[in-house]
Parts: sequence; C-alpha cells; structure tokens
Amino acid sequence: MKVDPVRTPEQVAEDAGIGATVAALTADDLAPDKRRHLLGRLVGEVRRRGLGRLFRPRAAMRWMADVVADVAPHVPVRDVATLRRHFEGLDEDAIAERLIRNAARATAGIGAAGGGVASLEWAAAPTLLSAPVLLAAETVAVVAVELKLIAELHEVYGQPVPGSPGQKSVSLVQAWSGQRGVNPLVPGVGVATVLGTAARKELQSTLLRRFGRNLTTMGPLLTGAAVASYLNRRATRSLGEKLVKDLRRKRPINPA
Repeated sequence: MKVDPVRTPEQVAEDAGIGATVAALTADDLAPDKRRHLLGRLVGEVRRRGLGRLFRPRAAMRWMADVVADVAPHVPVRDVATLRRHFEGLDEDAIAERLIRNAARATAGIGAAGGGVASLEWAAAPTLLSAPVLLAAETVAVVAVELKLIAELHEVYGQPVPGSPGQKSVSLVQAWSGQRGVNPLVPGVGVATVLGTAARKELQSTLLRRFGRNLTTMGPLLTGAAVASYLNRRATRSLGEKLVKDLRRKRPINPA
C-alpha cells in the first residue's frame, strides 16, 4: 500500500495560502481587478505546489482532488439567519435565486479572468507551458464557489449540512461530485478518508469533466475569456437549479 509522504512545514504553509486565496475568491462582490489579482496569486501558489505533475492528467486530477479537500473546510458559508439579513424581505425561493445568480456571476468572473490570461498565454508560445496551471487554478476556484452555493442553498431550504466542519466538508465535496444535494445518510468522516474511497474516484471524474471543459478557453484570438465566462456561468446555474429542485422535494413540512 502506498503511503503518502509527511508534509513539510513549508508544504503546510503553502496549503494554507491556497486555502485562504480560494476562500477569498468565493466572495459575491469582488471587483474584477481584485478577482484577477487573487486568481494570479492562486496561479503562483499552484505553480509552487508542483507544475510538473499537472502535465499528467491523472496526476492533475489527484492533485486537484487533494486541493479541493484541503480548501473545502475553509469555504465561508453564511447561515440562514445571516442570509435573511443580507436578503431582507425575500422568501426562500427568491433568496435561492439570488444565491445562484451571484455564484454564477462569480464563476463567470473567474472564467473571464482565467480565460483572459489563458488567451494571452496562447498568444505567447514560450509561455504556453503554464496553461495546465491556469486551468487547474480556475477549476479549483470555481469548485470552491459552487461548494459555498451548495451549502447556502441547504441553509435556505431548512436543511443545513450537519456535522463538524470536517464532516460538513465531506458532505459538500460528495454533493458537488455527484451534482446533487447532500445525502444525510452518508456518515461524516475525515475528508482524506472519504476521498480515499469511491468518493475520490467520483470527485476526480467530475473534476476531469470540468477541467476538460475549461480546455475550450485556450482558443486563439482572445476568445478564451468570453468562452470561459459563459461556460462557467451556465454550469454553475445548472448546478444551482438542479439542487433547488432536489431541496424543494425534501423540504421539511412546517406544522400548521
């Protein structure tokens, strides 16, 4: 059985830096220049984590699955009371629509920033080698936004994700992997433990589809930003709408 090497203090610090950067990228109201700055910082952090591994697709998926697991506990999630304050006067369906809209805008913004950089990289052949890093950074950032969306939609519909922060992270990663609501019957255990089972394969498969979709942002003629923005917005909205339908079916019935 393969044993993962013990991480050095430097590697732990790098992981913390990536987590903080990705968490900041999930904010609803980031200005475009701030988003570009954060995404650029994430690209640098990803590159320091090991550029060479991202040239091998299987290794890239394993790497991104590990990063998603590391980042998930740090994604900021508002509880239902906070959401009601932020969206005062709206009912749960209206709040859900706002959350989906804001998340779709955030992932579209990430795609615009990442796709724009990718297009410039395409124009400069010697720097094209950084393309896998750009795509990995964009993919991880988009997943973080969607994890936040999943958690907050559960809050809105009276089905908060149960458990400790680690257990909640496991449930959210599983829900994102399957593009569905959280299954409360799945026992919560450590993120690393779950991602060492079939859930890891499902996560890697979903990441591979998302990563492959992002390859279309590498087109010439500076089309990457527009394509990435559109694809991210569409995918995030689709996820949110499917999840709302799922949560409505399982919505608790309030006694008369």
